[in-house]
Amino acid sequence: MAQLNNGVAANITQKQPLWLLAEVTYRCPLHCAFCYNPTDYDKHTKNELTTEQWINALRDARKMGAIQLGISGGEPLLRDDIEEIVAEAHKLGYYSNLITSGVGLTEKRIQAFKEGGLDHIQLSMHDITEEINNFITNTKTFELKKKVAAMIKGHGYPMVLNVVIHRYNIGHVDKILEMAEALGADYVELANTQYYGWSLVNRSQLMPTREQLAEAERMTNAFRERVGNKMKVFFVVPDYFAERPKKCMNGWGEVFMIVTANGDVLPCHSARSLPGLTFPNVRENGLEWAWKESPAFNKYRGMDWLKEPCRSCDEKEKDLGGCRCQAYLLSGDAEAADPVCTKSPHRHLIDAAIKDSENPLLREQPIIFRTDKNSKKYAEGDRERVDQFHSLP
Repeated sequence: MAQLNNGVAANITQKQPLWLLAEVTYRCPLHCAFCYNPTDYDKHTKNELTTEQWINALRDARKMGAIQLGISGGEPLLRDDIEEIVAEAHKLGYYSNLITSGVGLTEKRIQAFKEGGLDHIQLSMHDITEEINNFITNTKTFELKKKVAAMIKGHGYPMVLNVVIHRYNIGHVDKILEMAEALGADYVELANTQYYGWSLVNRSQLMPTREQLAEAERMTNAFRERVGNKMKVFFVVPDYFAERPKKCMNGWGEVFMIVTANGDVLPCHSARSLPGLTFPNVRENGLEWAWKESPAFNKYRGMDWLKEPCRSCDEKEKDLGGCRCQAYLLSGDAEAADPVCTKSPHRHLIDAAIKDSENPLLREQPIIFRTDKNSKKYAEGDRERVDQFHSLP
């Protein structure tokens, strides 16, 4: 019989956290309506980890086998120690990726990143028009982003653009790709909005129709055919328009680990929305204990926890029941089959959301932007526009 660890087979808990995401701050100069950060991030912004604590976390994760490091936020460039963190990551042997809006990137800083061994910079772009870019981020950053893109290219980094796709820009996909080509992009991710955090609050305003999605995919394929291998384009289909759920984070506690700004250790971005779980913190427990021993990381590992209809499904090894956060946020049951699945008894919730995307009365509600003021309201229990969900996202 396999030895158990918190009720989970040891051969499962011995998997390595190959991918470490360091959410070094939740502070951000942008106010994006689709931000994946928790709506109550304000209560997690206090007591950010120090430089030394971050470096210790990187060392611990590297000892466990982590090889890829994402440096994210919020906006990581708001911290003045990112150069030091990058240099230490390089010494430790990480392949490191800075995920940024570009705000705060200067010639001096990018040169320091180059000298420190940063491998990769992923820049967020939002639209081909200044109007939509500035509206959806609630900032004036359109011209800045183009300058930053040129700076990244000029310093010899691969040009990697991430464009979150939603109702306001989905009709511009062909022009967005042409802009990326003009900027010399090597990789473009068209990341259709997934509905967690702030994007769940604004779901009715952001979700495109099925017809818009199909046309965007057609435009993407036409562009791919034209440019061939010159530029790689990834088109990430939104969960709601699929018939089967994704294997969330390649499986809960399988290869992916997040350390948040205040030191909480999570198996996925939205895990803190789940009830009844206390997540470890690097200040109190080491990363190895968090990964192997903590009840939170063991809670949804493997398949022993699955309920019907997932338990007897012949596709369960492909998706492990789907996303726990999505299941809870929509159905109120963290162990339910992901509502995205057409076999789920809660699939009607997804179908209703798709139908709502065509309702002009819902689509025209004002957007609630990611701001400190709005986050404080959610942190204090304000239920504005979330009563339709079972949990504060």
